[in-house]
Amino acid sequence: MKPEKKINKTEVNLLKLIPKRLIEHNAGKDGIVTLLEPKFKNRFLVKYLRPRVKNPFLKIKLDQIGSAVWLLCDGKRCVGEIVDQMEAKFEKEIEPCIDRLELFLTHLEISNYISFTNITGL
Repeated sequence: MKPEKKINKTEVNLLKLIPKRLIEHNAGKDGIVTLLEPKFKNRFLVKYLRPRVKNPFLKIKLDQIGSAVWLLCDGKRCVGEIVDQMEAKFEKEIEPCIDRLELFLTHLEISNYISFTNITGL
């Protein structure tokens, strides 16, 4: 059995990664995004319980900054471009931008709401 090749997180440049959304969302007229996380992920539960449940999603409401970041995570922009756009839009309100985005995107990845692509092309 071959050991899996693990990527050393200290060697990965976050600014070159491309975040891609893995779950659905609703964007309100005010620009606030609500993430829709499925309550059931097991095939059996999805098949038999999901049709009987009134709302099959957990709703996670993001703030203005989180909503703007979520909408920019389209699978085309790298984190560096997202940082530049966020600094231009929110200026001093989001300082220190890179640290805040790193923490936010890490939490989204741990929760399986996003995934990063372009890891092998670094």
